[in-house]
Amino acid sequence: MPALLDLAPSDPRVIDLMNAQQRELRALYQDTDERTEPFDPAILSGEGSALVAVEEDGRLLACGALKRIEEDTAEVKRMYTLPEARGRGLGRQILNGLIERGRSLGFRRLVLETGDLQAEAIGLYESAGFRRIPNYGYYVGIENSLCYELPLDS
Repeated sequence: MPALLDLAPSDPRVIDLMNAQQRELRALYQDTDERTEPFDPAILSGEGSALVAVEEDGRLLACGALKRIEEDTAEVKRMYTLPEARGRGLGRQILNGLIERGRSLGFRRLVLETGDLQAEAIGLYESAGFRRIPNYGYYVGIENSLCYELPLDS
């Protein structure tokens, strides 16, 4: 299994992965809104943020991030694995790394949002112990959004 790296959201390889994720999601949900902005690294920067990635032969294959949204809560953001690297457990490796970082940063819980068409992501989150919660924040009222939380008791 490739090593987990801590990277800055401004790393050009991270930006490429984030933009690929957004293109894939727009295609999946048939979102033709061309006003979607490119990934802005600043949204995943600052205290309480973390970004982890998996690299193989100098190429990033998967990534995910944490962003503080409340004093004791971080949101899992931008989980993504390149299509050709799927099925290798990289998403689980990223998620486990984010859970560890969440604990080390002192968060008491993690939350996340995913779409109802992302069966693999839903399976990953539920198998890691995340449980459905009412949609929060931006996602309130968005029918195809599913929100989850994971208490970090230890």
